[in-house]
Amino acid sequence: MSAAPPSLLGESPAFLTALAHVSRVAPLERPVLVIGERGTGKELIAARLHYLSRRWDRPFVKVNCAALPESLLDSELFGHEAGAFTGATRRQIGRIEQADGGTLFLDEIATASPAVQEKLLRAVEYGEIERVGGRTATVDVRVVGATNADLPALAAAGRFRADLLDRLAFDVVTLPPLRARPEDIPPLAEHFALGMVRELDRPLFPGFTAAALERLRTHDWPGNVRELRNAVERSVAAADPEDPLDRIILDPFASPWRPAAMGMPSAMSPPFKAVTPSSAPPAPDGSLIDAVRAFEAARLREALEQNRFNQRQTAEALGLGYHQLRGMLKKHRLLPSSAREEG
Repeated sequence: MSAAPPSLLGESPAFLTALAHVSRVAPLERPVLVIGERGTGKELIAARLHYLSRRWDRPFVKVNCAALPESLLDSELFGHEAGAFTGATRRQIGRIEQADGGTLFLDEIATASPAVQEKLLRAVEYGEIERVGGRTATVDVRVVGATNADLPALAAAGRFRADLLDRLAFDVVTLPPLRARPEDIPPLAEHFALGMVRELDRPLFPGFTAAALERLRTHDWPGNVRELRNAVERSVAAADPEDPLDRIILDPFASPWRPAAMGMPSAMSPPFKAVTPSSAPPAPDGSLIDAVRAFEAARLREALEQNRFNQRQTAEALGLGYHQLRGMLKKHRLLPSSAREEG
């Protein structure tokens, strides 16, 4: 296991301030939250927190809370005993026990269910976990959580445990988006371009034209460093290897044969008519609850439409976890009928 923290490239004041914050909090034996938009490098920062701590030579265990349904996430985190449920033929040690003495990184922590949050609270507060169908065990784990959601707002709305948030938020590292660190775009682009050139086994990278660099600097980068990397690598792969790179392919979907933005194949047509908040049907007079419900449903429809009915992108755009979005879509009957039956 490498003892070196992951290398992070950047010289902008906003980025250097965030790194200095990480260096200050890394040696402390306390939980940390890493907040940032998608693609800002939250996992890299979590790894840096681990490798700059006294736990650097112990396990660094990663779990994506959004990747598993509640029952599987519970078992994945806390483990289970043989016979705890159908198919559990032997004891499984959970990720928290695997991280004993080290660091547990919980990505997309805002998507964890209330039941999992309650068990996490006990693990953070007392160092105790309970395997599914088993006994209580004691662990020594530092928890680093990450999300792009507004956790205080979710706690105020009753969608995230306030007591767990209190424990996790001993310190909060908030990462700047790429648009707030434009000085870092050229060196990052050069780094990604050189990596792609090596992957393609080309002898050299002839550089960017001034127009290409300007396009990179002025793009909004909603996907941040991850989006920048994809754009640079696809542009390098498509370019003449002997000429400076001039054409930046920001949108891989761009094509004269692309289906209309609002259109969908008939087999994927949504089971509802798109409605925006401005065209939402008025709620009955005097009913605040109905008005809020109507607005919420209309906002969900609008976001689905804007994200071409991709539910994961829609969840990110609304600052929700994937399973939170699915629950709201089910509540407003905005899921396809087959999905409702399966859910």
